[in-house]
Amino acid sequence: AFDKTVAKDNSLAVGFFQRGFVHLQLEMYEEALSDYHMAFNHLRQNPFIDYKQLGLRHILYAWEVLYSTAAAQCRLQQWQEARVTLEKAVVWRPEGRTAILDLALEQVQDHLFLEPMQVPLGEFFRPRKKEVEQLDSKDFLGKPKVISSIIPNDEYIGFEPLRPQKQGFYEPSVDALR
Repeated sequence: AFDKTVAKDNSLAVGFFQRGFVHLQLEMYEEALSDYHMAFNHLRQNPFIDYKQLGLRHILYAWEVLYSTAAAQCRLQQWQEARVTLEKAVVWRPEGRTAILDLALEQVQDHLFLEPMQVPLGEFFRPRKKEVEQLDSKDFLGKPKVISSIIPNDEYIGFEPLRPQKQGFYEPSVDALR
């Protein structure tokens, strides 16, 4: 399901983030690491993305993605890279709230695995009913219409506002009436 999701929207950072978590659970560590890198890249230097507007009550933070990246690196025995990634996560974490990252740095120093972050269980994309109802295509322009002049002497072709009419100029000739 996550493969289909990221195929439809390859900029969906939370899709890569969740697929990375699943890959870690399935012990597909290289794929998990790749997904976490993709999730971080799709954050586009933002500290977080709030998905509430799309119907997922979750905010994806850059430091969480980096923390999970370090968890994947630990599983691959890349301890030095995991430490560097966690130090990068400290920069992205709001000030004064680095206790979890300090603990993670100690675990990496002791070569202990980290448990990755995930979207809380039970959270699903639930778009609002109003947005789903509007998925049908609408024709805002209407059907095309051909408009022609009823004035026989009018040879103008183009688009412009109505031209002022001169008295007697647009009267049909006697020959045209026959």
